[in-house]
Amino acid sequence: MKLRVHLLLLRMFGALPRRVRRILVRLGSPKYTVGAICIVQREDGRILLVKQSYGKRWGTPGGLAKRHELPKDAAVRETKEEVNLSIRLMSEAVVVVEPVPHRVDVVYLAQAAEPALIDAVRPSSPEIERVEWFSLIDLPEMQVETIAALQALSRSGALDLSGTNLV
Repeated sequence: MKLRVHLLLLRMFGALPRRVRRILVRLGSPKYTVGAICIVQREDGRILLVKQSYGKRWGTPGGLAKRHELPKDAAVRETKEEVNLSIRLMSEAVVVVEPVPHRVDVVYLAQAAEPALIDAVRPSSPEIERVEWFSLIDLPEMQVETIAALQALSRSGALDLSGTNLV
């Protein structure tokens, strides 16, 4: 009986105009936001973490991509906006999907475009309270998204987390 009802509903759906079917599929599909995260690493291996004004744990520069903005461009823009640092992306994009908040994070390993300026990194957005460089073996308490981003880069081979408690 259940199979018959299912087939009947599929036939009814198939009889609808194509435009109506598309609208119904879009309405029933989950919507995701797309964010870009940068793990900025110095030559000595330390990574840049930020303390946001609205959170207790450390995170990374990054944020939501604007409509029609490429994630790599969002990563570069957000890092410049938040910590006044121009960066070069050093890895291919790694994707982390978080189904519950309906978020896709596109993660990159990056370096300062001008390494001489890494000591001048400072908060340059009201959402950032502090910035610090941390050794991978002495990391503070971090946001879940930051841990997932580091682990994703490690799985891709872009970042070596051996010797840390994140493996």
